[in-house]
Amino acid sequence: MIETTRRQIRIDGEPCIVMSGEVHYFRVAREEWGQRLDLLVGAGCDTVASYLPWIFHELPDGSIDVTGETRPERDVGAFIDLAAEKGLRFIARPGPFVMAELKNEGIPFRVCRDHPEIVPVGWDGAPAPSRTVDYLAPAFLAESGRWFDAIMPVLAPRLQPAGGPVIGVQLDNEVGMLAWVTNSPDLTDGLVESFGEFVRERHADAPPYAVLPGEAGWADLVRSPSEEAAGPLRLDLGLFMRRRFGDYVATLRRMCEERDVAGVPFFVNLHGTEGGNGAPFPIGISQLVDTYSGIPGMVSGSDHYLGEATLNTMTDLYVINAFMAAVHDDDQPLTSLEFEAGSGDYGAGAEMQYDPSTADLKTRLCLAQGNRLINYYLFAGGINPPLDEVVGDGNDRISFTGERHGTAAPVGPEGQRGYTYEATKRSIHAIKANEQWLSRMEEDHDDVSLGLVLDAYMTEYHHPGSALMTEVVDDLTSQRGAGERKALARSLLLGGFRYGAVHLERRDPEPGSTVLVGVGRYVSRTVQERLVGHVVSGGNVVLLGRLPERDLDGTPCTVLADALGIKPGEVVRDHGHYFPSLVAHGWAEPWPEMRAGWLQPLVHERGDVVLTDVYGAVCGVDVPLGEGRAIVLAAQVPSDPLLFDRALSSLGVGPGLRLETQWPGVFATTTSTADGQQALHVINTSGAAATVTVALDGTAIAAGTTLEVPGRTGHVLALGLDVAGRRVDWASAEVAAVDVDGTVRFRPGLDEDGGTTVVVDGTVVRLAQGEHTLHPPDGTPAP
Repeated sequence: MIETTRRQIRIDGEPCIVMSGEVHYFRVAREEWGQRLDLLVGAGCDTVASYLPWIFHELPDGSIDVTGETRPERDVGAFIDLAAEKGLRFIARPGPFVMAELKNEGIPFRVCRDHPEIVPVGWDGAPAPSRTVDYLAPAFLAESGRWFDAIMPVLAPRLQPAGGPVIGVQLDNEVGMLAWVTNSPDLTDGLVESFGEFVRERHADAPPYAVLPGEAGWADLVRSPSEEAAGPLRLDLGLFMRRRFGDYVATLRRMCEERDVAGVPFFVNLHGTEGGNGAPFPIGISQLVDTYSGIPGMVSGSDHYLGEATLNTMTDLYVINAFMAAVHDDDQPLTSLEFEAGSGDYGAGAEMQYDPSTADLKTRLCLAQGNRLINYYLFAGGINPPLDEVVGDGNDRISFTGERHGTAAPVGPEGQRGYTYEATKRSIHAIKANEQWLSRMEEDHDDVSLGLVLDAYMTEYHHPGSALMTEVVDDLTSQRGAGERKALARSLLLGGFRYGAVHLERRDPEPGSTVLVGVGRYVSRTVQERLVGHVVSGGNVVLLGRLPERDLDGTPCTVLADALGIKPGEVVRDHGHYFPSLVAHGWAEPWPEMRAGWLQPLVHERGDVVLTDVYGAVCGVDVPLGEGRAIVLAAQVPSDPLLFDRALSSLGVGPGLRLETQWPGVFATTTSTADGQQALHVINTSGAAATVTVALDGTAIAAGTTLEVPGRTGHVLALGLDVAGRRVDWASAEVAAVDVDGTVRFRPGLDEDGGTTVVVDGTVVRLAQGEHTLHPPDGTPAP
């Protein structure tokens, strides 16, 4: 039995951390499958994942081979069975779309040739620039049903509840991603007609359009909107596509269950990183939230390519996890279905080489935030086989990447151990050594959260010729999420705050809590009213960005500004030889004069001034409202833990962790189990060793012990763990293994002298540098 409950993954009743690696059987000769899987097992993984590409299994005559009759590598069942023989579980990713750098995104060429009506047009009726289709087109669903008829009977008898290794099935892949990256919505005739029905339902008898759904000209208005229609159309189309994607994934799940694939989690893979930048990632959450959020049996997984683990990318990753968790229910765990692994040299040109610690540092942060499944993508490379039909596209292979694929992976295309294999292996073994605690722990949070305004990420569709659509999207993009320059999220992290997020369109913040929100000119009435209600009832908010003036459809909406008694002025931006700078006042003092790219003058009826420009124009105020307060910072403020710590301290909120170190780059958080066990997670992303002291809830950890944390390392340190029948209240080294006789083995210690301090059952034990073993006392039972 496999279940997701209390944000855990439990297999046969036991919480676990699933450590998986992606190995594409279709890119590896069958006689080499075993060698690749042996390397995966040797690295410490317990699971293998793979796409099951329709395009690889369908032959030019339309028949489908999943048993190896035409090519041995097509025997999917044999690969899954071999994985099981080696003690590995399996995650199946059967599409229909799989991407995976495959031609036609993994869909057979024949499907679009035979059914041209499923191929969408976009803005102004232009052909879709990507290989997407209208997901709910009847012909596409029928063809997908043929593929499922072939592949699901391979999976059904191998499901975990039936005694097999298959612990999950991913439905499609990165749904909606192609339309986002090309800014080309799927505007087939059938979709436009369905959109019209949605508009009538949403707006009842008063749609805000000159041409009504069903009338002549409706399709033209949708594909080439006037400026009068642009505002509501952008919003309506985004909301409609959320519902449509939800209907599509629900249809795929039903198709699986009708073919006896049930009783395991169904995964949805969330896209959104772009060019190493994680800030756009919640676009994927926004597009796909209705496919999984709060739906039993559905689990979302992140798909992120962030590059090196740096202050910037680790901030992105923290926010990604917090925002994913914010839309989950109390049972849905965090997972990562495509967790970037390897060197980053995707083009095989020696153009990129990540530090080998990169995957380890990112893995540790994700696990500290509650991820229960990590699938390293791509773990092993391979060779792209030829297509069964000549298409004349320059290489006639299954993929556009050439002959060799996965050159950045820990295991190279020919099966050789790559540059990052050993580092990845060490990381996985370290995680598995702490699995008994990590699998049940949740991150501790202070009384502060980041506001997730999910509709601010509904920016995937905007007509390039619409000034209004462009203005709204630019405004939303610049201020949302972590705040401009990621100042909100990064300042909190570096200041020792442990925080989650609250989905402001659908949930109220915790009563009395403090919410930090990146805002701009366009914020929905729903969110504005929720923030006002939170403050009036005794909560606090910190707003960073322009004060909202309009709803998301472009209509005026000043609910928040009116409640605060603030009138925003015209934004002043730097230009030419003008360099606006900020001056601190009140609780923000002392703070050095700070250059800002822009600021917005505010006229306020009440409250205290906290920021002005050098000429006295107010751009930051602290305003009482009802039982709570709102701090408005209407300027481009940099990441600064000191400034935001002062802001939150003025609201009576402090970080549970006080982290002192000589330079930025060290992150820390704590996690706890329901039965009171706790761990400290310390991650040093900098390239230099850091001297670190930590206080928790006002008390110095280990009586103020100073830790020497090597550069580019992460550590899980006991703050109260039950280990082999003993209570470890503190250890300045990470547990590396627990032997069957109760011996505890540690990684190298972080004490200043290189040793390890362990407080076990109330007794302080010192292990000198080079000593890593804590032996059991006489009579201690084996775990």
